[in-house]
Amino acid sequence: MKETRSGFAVKIHFQNKDKVVREIYDCLLSKVEQCGPVIEDPKKTSIHLVNRTAFAGVATRKTAINLTIKGDHQLSSARISKTEQVSAKRFHHEVKLTSPTEVDAELVGWLKAAYALSA
Repeated sequence: MKETRSGFAVKIHFQNKDKVVREIYDCLLSKVEQCGPVIEDPKKTSIHLVNRTAFAGVATRKTAINLTIKGDHQLSSARISKTEQVSAKRFHHEVKLTSPTEVDAELVGWLKAAYALSA
């Protein structure tokens, strides 16, 4: 199990979780890797996805993933369960994913924009 400087490993976040949680994560990761290099930075409670800076955060739950996406404007969608304005031009948007099929064109578009923002 590969650990990081923080002492946490990605694999730990999938222990005692339904198989679908790992499937969602793998689908998500394969889509963002199409943007360019992605660093998986596991923390105690989440996995940060990093370009130059973090552009998304993955919090695993028993049967789902809570995905936080960085943005420079507020997104308007029923899929967004929570939006937090963290500075004048920075927003964090939370989306709950329960199936790999939810990693669709709309979500990938938000992730691509977040990836570019963190370059």
